[in-house]
Amino acid sequence: MEYVYAALLIHKAGGKVDEATVKKVLDAAGAKPDEVRIKALVASLQGVNIDEAVKKAAMAPVAVAAPAAGGAAPEKKEDTKKKAEDEKKSEEAAAAGLSALFG
Repeated sequence: MEYVYAALLIHKAGGKVDEATVKKVLDAAGAKPDEVRIKALVASLQGVNIDEAVKKAAMAPVAVAAPAAGGAAPEKKEDTKKKAEDEKKSEEAAAAGLSALFG
């Protein structure tokens, strides 16, 4: 995730998102840069309008779990299992929305 953050920071500051600048940002943040991950990130961002991708990601719906009511009856096993499956689907949908950042 720190690689994406570095790219977003560089872009926001008006710099060119390339391998050297991503590595500098990660070094400055105290992270240990992985050359392969940096190359993959820069390659995946080629031709991507970062501003548009961020705008689309910001408009994506986010699933929020409602807090449990105090004093409610215990849930049945089936209800718990269904909720776990629904949460997994929500996480997968969120991951799919994040992948849209990279084209």
